[in-house]
Amino acid sequence: MYQYEYVSVEEKFIKNPCFWNYRKIISEYAEKGWRYVGYVPSAQTREGRVYQIDLIFEKEIEMDTP
Repeated sequence: MYQYEYVSVEEKFIKNPCFWNYRKIISEYAEKGWRYVGYVPSAQTREGRVYQIDLIFEKEIEMDTP
């Protein structure tokens, strides 16, 4: 079974490449045992411009067996 974690990345990181820190976020989660599996746009303007995304991470968890 897997546990999922979602991390929102705000507009300023998407709009200005100087502030993209997604690699840092992915590395930090990897160090904690999480695996990056993708992203989804989580908010957009009426014109369709994405201004927030969620990075998705998963971690396998052990199931207790009786």
